[in-house]
Amino acid sequence: MDTSPFILDGGLATELEASGFQLQGDPLWSARILHTNPQAIKDVHFRYLQSGSDVITTATYQASIEGFVKYLGLRPEEAQQMIMSGVQLAKETVREFMSHSPISDRREPVVAGSVGPYGAFLHDGSEYTGAYEDKMTMEELKDWHRPQIQCLVKAGADLVAMETIPGLKEAEALVEVLREFPEAKAWLSFSCKDIHNISSGRRFSEAVQVACRSSQLVAVGVNCCPAPIVKPLLESAKSHKKADLRWVVYPNSGEGWDPKTGWKTEKRTSFAKLSLDWKEQGALWIGGCCRVGPADITELKQQLHPL
Repeated sequence: MDTSPFILDGGLATELEASGFQLQGDPLWSARILHTNPQAIKDVHFRYLQSGSDVITTATYQASIEGFVKYLGLRPEEAQQMIMSGVQLAKETVREFMSHSPISDRREPVVAGSVGPYGAFLHDGSEYTGAYEDKMTMEELKDWHRPQIQCLVKAGADLVAMETIPGLKEAEALVEVLREFPEAKAWLSFSCKDIHNISSGRRFSEAVQVACRSSQLVAVGVNCCPAPIVKPLLESAKSHKKADLRWVVYPNSGEGWDPKTGWKTEKRTSFAKLSLDWKEQGALWIGGCCRVGPADITELKQQLHPL
């Protein structure tokens, strides 16, 4: 069995914005493009495949039944189909890419169905704090996430990417919902604010313990945080992780984010060299998040899989 890291893709919205789409301030973010220009989604997926990605992540991070009904005027059943289309577009792109790919020994790329936190729907910045958790019951969080996960699994996603999760209660809810789909596999990835803590302020080591309760998770880890804090985060929780549960790591570019004005472009971290440390720490799934593009993934691929 090939134990070399799987190369994830980078920021989908980053590439859409680079192509001229205006996503800033949109409550649906890149999920709106599933409705308005699905070919643009496929084009971005294709560019990441060309750059060496082994995993393509669907444009469903900010997709929800309620959101599509509210902001696109769709009926609930149409909203379900829209979420499923995210998987279908990604799988179509993989098929088209592989049919034209001259690389015979390349891994068959897999499709990860993206599930973002409830705070992303609220569109108030609370996905960076998890503050909404205190006002919600476990059942309310499960009821929110269940339809999206059901759509992604039904559409044939190879994995469910439960990502950028800020708090423990929401992570527990996601793990419980996943049990309702016993054939599904997933990873659980947290947003973190420093070298010890996830965004809600709880320890990352506690978050890893939540993940260890599930037999369906292939990985636990971090995403959309600055690359330099990844190594100490993994180090802080390594004694709490089961041996058969691998790390998934996909930080952002290191640039700052202001909810009112957007990305601050004065600082950028190249994470390709840092990725060697993560590989040594046991990370099997490595890629990028916001502000990380195909060129960064090419560099990452060259670092982790030198010719």
